[in-house]
Amino acid sequence: MTQGGDWVHLAVALVLLAMSVLSWVLLLYKTWVLRAARRDVPRCVAAFWQAPDWGQAVQNLRAFDRHNSVLPLVLAAQPLLRAAPSAPAANLGNTAPAHQQLTRALRDALSDVVMRLQMGQVLLATVGATAPFVGLLGTVWGIYQAMGGIAAAGTATIDRMAGPVGEALIMTAAGLAVAIPAVLAYNMLGRWVAALEAALEGFALDLQGLLPEPSR
Repeated sequence: MTQGGDWVHLAVALVLLAMSVLSWVLLLYKTWVLRAARRDVPRCVAAFWQAPDWGQAVQNLRAFDRHNSVLPLVLAAQPLLRAAPSAPAANLGNTAPAHQQLTRALRDALSDVVMRLQMGQVLLATVGATAPFVGLLGTVWGIYQAMGGIAAAGTATIDRMAGPVGEALIMTAAGLAVAIPAVLAYNMLGRWVAALEAALEGFALDLQGLLPEPSR
């Protein structure tokens, strides 16, 4: 079909091929990363709370947290939770109460972790939303070319129409074949990311509880 078509058919076929390869590579990679994170996050949280001291807790996380999902939160909170109450303020951020500083540090660290976990979701959504229309473009162009060939021949028979139109419709099927796995992957991985984000938010709230209440 691509050999008999023009540059538009070839361009559409190459775009669909690139979309399919990217979405499947991303699907396999993200599945591997998120499945590991789903196993590591509960283990890391348990290892942190079972550690006898802060140093041992960080060592435990370095051993269990293969994709740095929990460790960034702990490292962000470590300077504030271990700082002396009378430490001088070096900048305007340090003049805020300790609880606000800790909240800001954990929020920034959590945002970075969630962004890494969500990496590639936009690409999957884009492929799922646009691939059917790319295939439809190839189909419309193929039918247009087929109608032009029939008009030039001067005769319109089923035999002359079935072949070119059928080949053109393959582009629509190819677009759907690219889009459906991308949409399914986006929904599945999105649920996994949401569950991990909820677990990390809960851990961040627990870390905030380690900061002593200010004396009155």
